[in-house]
Amino acid sequence: MIKPFVLTVSHRKIRYNTHSMNQLVIIAHDIRSTHNVGSLLRTAECLGVEHVYLTGYSPYPSLPNDSRLPHIHKKLSKDIHKTALGAEHLIDWSHEDDIFELIQRLKNDSYSVVALEQTAQSIPLPEYLPSKKLCIILGREVEGIDHTLISACDAAIEIPQAGQKESLNVVQAAAIAIYHCTACKT
Repeated sequence: MIKPFVLTVSHRKIRYNTHSMNQLVIIAHDIRSTHNVGSLLRTAECLGVEHVYLTGYSPYPSLPNDSRLPHIHKKLSKDIHKTALGAEHLIDWSHEDDIFELIQRLKNDSYSVVALEQTAQSIPLPEYLPSKKLCIILGREVEGIDHTLISACDAAIEIPQAGQKESLNVVQAAAIAIYHCTACKT
């Protein structure tokens, strides 16, 4: 569901209509930290992402008829909530077992699938013009996105960086990419 959102700047309210933005979904694959997952759900909800898919070993909040042991899904939900602050109840999200099947479903639904990763062929984010229907894949905090997964994508995009660290927290990177891809007009 696409909904308008309001941004308050210097006590003025500015209404953004997300109907005019690109359709954007996120795949968070093998994100180990519950705090990063919670923060990602909150960030995605705030920036108008339509759906977040949690794949691989990414933790996810409790589901109806959850197959995980009760103490496991309750603890994960509690930890995710610490940074999601309720966004896990506001944004559409799901857990998917097979990321390659998910990618194929999205491509069949006319989504362009890009990996947010530094590669020899990645497109600098300022030069990237997103398609109307876009899926951004986020990967592991330290190792990044596996090469077999990148090869299943249509492209890789990266955030140019000036510092020596050449690395951002996965949610910070996601926020930058989401903002760019939803603000661009195609």
